[in-house]
Amino acid sequence: MTINYAKFVARFNRGLLYAFMIALVGFTALPIIYMVSTAFKPLDELFLYPPRFFVQKPTLRSFFDLLTATDSSVVPFTRYIFNSLFISGSIVALSLFVCSLGAYVLSKFKPPGAGFIFSVILSALMFAPQVTQIPTYMIVSNLGLVNTYWALILPKIAVAFNIFLMKQFFDQIPDALIEAAHIDGASDWKIFWKVIMAVSKPAWATLIIFSFIGNWNDYFSALVFTTSETMKTLPLAIQTLAGGPGVVARSGALAAGTFLVTLPPIVIFLLFQKLIMNTMVHSGIKS
Repeated sequence: MTINYAKFVARFNRGLLYAFMIALVGFTALPIIYMVSTAFKPLDELFLYPPRFFVQKPTLRSFFDLLTATDSSVVPFTRYIFNSLFISGSIVALSLFVCSLGAYVLSKFKPPGAGFIFSVILSALMFAPQVTQIPTYMIVSNLGLVNTYWALILPKIAVAFNIFLMKQFFDQIPDALIEAAHIDGASDWKIFWKVIMAVSKPAWATLIIFSFIGNWNDYFSALVFTTSETMKTLPLAIQTLAGGPGVVARSGALAAGTFLVTLPPIVIFLLFQKLIMNTMVHSGIKS
């Protein structure tokens, strides 16, 4: 009888915990739900007072307005989407290659000064990206790269956090695995691609997710390094829709644009969330 009462109390407490967590998740999801609901609201519901949280008559009118409003200007909205996709995709691919290779060398080859180099990388994690924008802009400007894709891609390739993340994961891989591959006749390059990267799938998948989300939502870099309308990315174009000088300001189009900007990172995170948690555990970032 005592055991049954203890089980009942344990289940009751677990139920309370689940209910609290579900309520907390629901509360934090309210802004996203409101954003999605607003993107599908017709004009008469957008300007209702008091505003309604959920859409009553969903429509795609705001998305149509978003495309027609920007297509009538100098640069079509699809150009902003292409810019964001091209820049984010290029940064992710190049950063994955460079940071993984650098982390592999620091972790397994341990060249002279490897400890000092890793200390510098750790120190770089303490600085916000905005702190280094002025010297970065001077370098980019002297190279004549302002208003080019390279101005937005090159400064984001070698990222301290990405090197730290990959090195922490590579440290968990036993050296015996590499020695066995050497005995089988594999070259260093083949070991890196076929062995190390194969067993580090959670790490580089997490790098891809974090890097894509961070660069997809990056507003500041495009604002600093570009002045041309054709080089704007989606976050900067959304600010224009919100009331930039000489450009249309439509609430429905702005809501649709915000929905389009937010959707890819959410989808990517939901698809790879298990890999992210595995990487946090293996790399020691969890603590």
